[in-house]
Amino acid sequence: MMLQQASNETNIKLPVSFVIYSLVAFVASQLIILFAGSQMIDGVFRTPAIWSAAHLIILGWALMVAMGSMYQLVPVAFLTPIWNERFGFFQFWISAIGVTTFAISLWFFPKLMIYTGMLAVVGILLFVFQMFMTMRKQAKKNILTLFVGSALFCLFLTISLGLLLAINLGAGISGLNHLAILKSHILLGITGWFTLLIFGFSYKMVPMFSLAHGFSMKLSKWVYSLYMLGLGLTFLSFFMESRGLLQAGLTVLFMAFGIFVYHILTILKSRLKKKLDRPFFFSLCAIGFGAIIHGAGMVLSFFPTYYTAFGLLIYLYLFCWVVFSIIGYLYKIVPFLWWTHRYSKLIGKQNVPTLKEMMNEELSLPIFYGLGIGVICITLASIFSQLVLFYISQTIILGATILFTYVIFDVLRK
Repeated sequence: MMLQQASNETNIKLPVSFVIYSLVAFVASQLIILFAGSQMIDGVFRTPAIWSAAHLIILGWALMVAMGSMYQLVPVAFLTPIWNERFGFFQFWISAIGVTTFAISLWFFPKLMIYTGMLAVVGILLFVFQMFMTMRKQAKKNILTLFVGSALFCLFLTISLGLLLAINLGAGISGLNHLAILKSHILLGITGWFTLLIFGFSYKMVPMFSLAHGFSMKLSKWVYSLYMLGLGLTFLSFFMESRGLLQAGLTVLFMAFGIFVYHILTILKSRLKKKLDRPFFFSLCAIGFGAIIHGAGMVLSFFPTYYTAFGLLIYLYLFCWVVFSIIGYLYKIVPFLWWTHRYSKLIGKQNVPTLKEMMNEELSLPIFYGLGIGVICITLASIFSQLVLFYISQTIILGATILFTYVIFDVLRK
């Protein structure tokens, strides 16, 4: 099954710009984490270097690549062209400059982070506006509209709370519950924005990459409803300081994720493609990891003595669910986009490479194994406070990240 190409095709330079920037930010974030090993091992996450690395991963890597992917996938999924491509390039530069300067100021110039943070916020708000203007033209709304629209709303709330945190750190706001806002910022940014977005586009890409047909989408409504309920309960628990609400919220989130896993399995049962590609299989493994981490979060909520382990759980959530999903899908999406851009009009006129020849699939194994083994060993290093093991593990992850970056750039040279 092929992505549709029509008058709603996006200028390839726009999504590719976001992807290139995100790869550079991803490598930079892993390099910073490598040099912040002692802080990571000690469980001291609220330090300038780690905050800088975290925002490079979340904003520079995951958010920017999500933006680029949406510039390409939203027109396809919603059958409507991007509202304004020139506006998209303007938004890219504002976002890239804002995220870069914000990450730098978090580490070296904390007094400037309110200004650099506001620039990053402006870039993200421009993106939200672009997507809103694009999606409002969709003729027939569907469940994907709900997932993506709700994800964008969570993104808006995330950056609003982030800006409030920056103002509070710089000027101080009396009576502000800083810790509750920080927790909500993390919840809505990671569990809200990224997870809802991956849910939505997984319902588009899993059938596409597995050639699945004739499946029901009824369960997706339960996934959406329960996950939004879980987010709401967890959000309220932070401000009401209620352990019971937190337990209820995380339990409902786990239930929703479990239904999502089951639904994806039913979709795969109806596939025509018996042997799945390695990168796509990696994205499916990420779904399994996401379910396990949701379950661990639920269990952890019943043992307040171990609440400090949530820091490690957030790290695993970012890598094993969000990052692994993005890498697996990018391994499939980027070659197709570039092949379509370079060779689709040359079919029948001259010899062109096949889509499979665009990407070196053999390199996917060391990338996926490197990331997987690295994350597992970092988890062990954190639990047992083994600094040497951490450095070795993070070096492996950095190497896998650089190799993945090389693979994507190699596609763009063909």
